[in-house]
Amino acid sequence: MDKELARKRVTELRDFLDRANKAYYQEAQPFISDKEFDEKLAELEQLEAEYDLQEPASPTRRVGGEPSSDFETVQHPTPLLSLDNTYNEDELNDFDRRVRDLLEHTDFSYMAELKFDGASIRLRYEEGKLVVGATRGDGENGDDITRNIKTIRDIPLHLNGDFPSVAEIRGEAYMEREAFARMNEHREEQGLNTFANPRNSTAGSLKMQDPREVARRPIRFFSFDLLVDSEEDSLTQYHKMELLQEYGLPVCEHYRKCSSIEEVHEQIDEWKELRHQLPYETDGVVVKVNEDKFRAKLGSTSKSPRWAIAYKFKAEQATTTIEGIRLQVGRLGKLTPVADLKAVELAGTTVKHASLHNEDEIHRKDIRVGDQVIVEKAGEIIPQVIKVVNPDREDRGPAFSMPPDCPACGHPLTKLGDDVDWRCTNAECPPQVRQRIAHFASRDAMDIEGLGEKVVDQLVTEGLIHNYADLYKLEKEQLLPLERMAEKSAQNLLTAIEKSKSQSLDRLIYALGIRFVGKTVARDLAAFFQNMRSLIEANEEEIADIDSIGPKIAESVVTFFNDESNLAMVDALQSAGLTFEVEEQEQASEKLADKTFVLTGSLPSLTRKEATELIEKHGGKVTSSVSGNTDFLLAGESPGSKYDKARERGIPILSEEEFRSKIGEER
Repeated sequence: MDKELARKRVTELRDFLDRANKAYYQEAQPFISDKEFDEKLAELEQLEAEYDLQEPASPTRRVGGEPSSDFETVQHPTPLLSLDNTYNEDELNDFDRRVRDLLEHTDFSYMAELKFDGASIRLRYEEGKLVVGATRGDGENGDDITRNIKTIRDIPLHLNGDFPSVAEIRGEAYMEREAFARMNEHREEQGLNTFANPRNSTAGSLKMQDPREVARRPIRFFSFDLLVDSEEDSLTQYHKMELLQEYGLPVCEHYRKCSSIEEVHEQIDEWKELRHQLPYETDGVVVKVNEDKFRAKLGSTSKSPRWAIAYKFKAEQATTTIEGIRLQVGRLGKLTPVADLKAVELAGTTVKHASLHNEDEIHRKDIRVGDQVIVEKAGEIIPQVIKVVNPDREDRGPAFSMPPDCPACGHPLTKLGDDVDWRCTNAECPPQVRQRIAHFASRDAMDIEGLGEKVVDQLVTEGLIHNYADLYKLEKEQLLPLERMAEKSAQNLLTAIEKSKSQSLDRLIYALGIRFVGKTVARDLAAFFQNMRSLIEANEEEIADIDSIGPKIAESVVTFFNDESNLAMVDALQSAGLTFEVEEQEQASEKLADKTFVLTGSLPSLTRKEATELIEKHGGKVTSSVSGNTDFLLAGESPGSKYDKARERGIPILSEEEFRSKIGEER
């Protein structure tokens, strides 16, 4: 390759890696694997060195992403460098050789620590008090996310013990797998986009503008480094881990002092097996020179310290054959293609199935029945198909095509707007029935006490109910034969079902399980249309006229009510005597007549619900987003982006005290 070709390839690689960095660090939507990124970065580094094409802005000289423009930028007192990494043992041995050569002796040890797959953050404590929380950013500067950091319960606001006057802490924010899965289920239920993996959901959450929303995310934290102004020659990484725990900071229990590189290899082998049992994602082992006093001599490059390296676990893969592709119906009607595989051993388990995600993904990878494929299990519960091994063979089967009807109930499938997923909107589709009924009975919906998952399962299994409208036809004699259902518990359940008939219209709309219709949207729909029949008859334009509702939600609502089986079920609910109209509340005054409020932040003495009731009681109404129709913003502590939007638009912003004064209800 001549220098001109090398220059062209270097430009291509830099552009590609810059886009990958932006997708990873700023958009939390990576489009390549870590391994592919590392390979391209290594190729770029080699070409730059061989043809003397280095430049300061190259991805090889940079640590992470640019700081976000949405937060103030803070300069790190000590740069937060990234780590060189390797995927093989020989390169780890080369790291050990370089350390010995630079130090010119072997009187040192290593610390091996699990490497977490999350988001790096920096904490600063002064006189024991947390004063700064920041992202790594570009290594020199990061985003000041202190308000968001303070919502993470693992992170203490004050240090314990005999802490230094200034302490700089490095650590990793992460999410446990089960908590991440529950969060995604809840987001899908609310009609929100789901996250690709725990790492990206963590990074995205830390950059949110509303700290209260961050507080709702299941973010955890591990600290792994401590920087103090100390002349102590005996300070080691091992001792730092002990100090961090004394100060009240969480530390992962999986760290070990190793006297040689051979012991490091042994520890890596042990953790390769352990990682599958851990509740969080870990993608390797960080190896550090244990003694702080040697780090200055070892130094660093512009990007990475020479006294540490990350050994990354290879994603565990196996080759097998796709024997069939079937469709799995989720609780909200989403159809997920699943590959049935010829059984193969992978990561200590026998794998027979792999997720294919959606129709678009199947076509992108051109996956067909009979193909040999590579499957990977990198922290995923369900293995993924990475690629087809033999895409050019002549005897391949036909390309996959989605059936027009649901395989579980025969109902026509629907795809809304630009959604990649096909869905079955039949409320009586068997795989969905149990979850729909459980949602209908949940506390925020119809709040039917005693109707838990086990009772629902029995009712459906015995054929006593086929949808949630059937709940209102149940009789005591039908319930008594059920497991653990005595006379009193049967009567209590029937009483709770009867009581649910008086729940408000907005709760009923939410209980129907319409995609994208969460509690807030349901309340806005009820307030705007006032009765169920007006909502059923509304078209997309009329629904989208509501400030808080966009075309995607409007389309979903109309699609739901255009379905004959859903309409029949709603008719049955009306016949059962459920609330189909907004009940008129006694008006205290007209002081807020025709005024539209938006709420943000935590009010001193009022919950959101109480504040909304007060506004409506005095003739006003509440919407969920700031727009040209907003008259007032009622703001409490830690307001989010709504506060900034209101200021930009010149909308009056009221404190709780000012609001109470306006309606004449002083505390």
